[in-house]
Amino acid sequence: MTAVAPSPRLAVRAVIVQGGRLLIVNAYPGEESDLWCAPGGGVERGQSLHDNLMREIREELDLTIAVAEPCLVNEFQDPGTGFHQVDVYFRAQIVAGSPQPGWVDAAGVVNRHRFVTEAALRALRFKPDSLPQVAFGGRGHILYDPLEEIVR
Repeated sequence: MTAVAPSPRLAVRAVIVQGGRLLIVNAYPGEESDLWCAPGGGVERGQSLHDNLMREIREELDLTIAVAEPCLVNEFQDPGTGFHQVDVYFRAQIVAGSPQPGWVDAAGVVNRHRFVTEAALRALRFKPDSLPQVAFGGRGHILYDPLEEIVR
């Protein structure tokens, strides 16, 4: 009998742009990586994607957001472990709160956050590769990033 691989993990992420700058996070405990991404996280059963995203942003950054349209579907995998994740990105805006320099994510996942311009983002190591296009490009269509290998 062969083992059945688990279903892909589903996650949601927020593309929050204010004043021409994108909110990004480093979600590696203990600053063990220099990889940046959009804030968000895993989906819990029984909640809508919007509700999950609002919860994740509240937990990670103590912000209240309004979630708008989806703008990207990205998937990645770790061939060595079989891990496979599908991220659905939504445009969002902050409706209450402001990212605070000393804020500590209670779960200890997000250790840093910042707003960056497109040029500053491109000078960093980030994922997914299409993040600048999604954040700073035109609106009105959903991008799809096909399966890529995980980066740490």
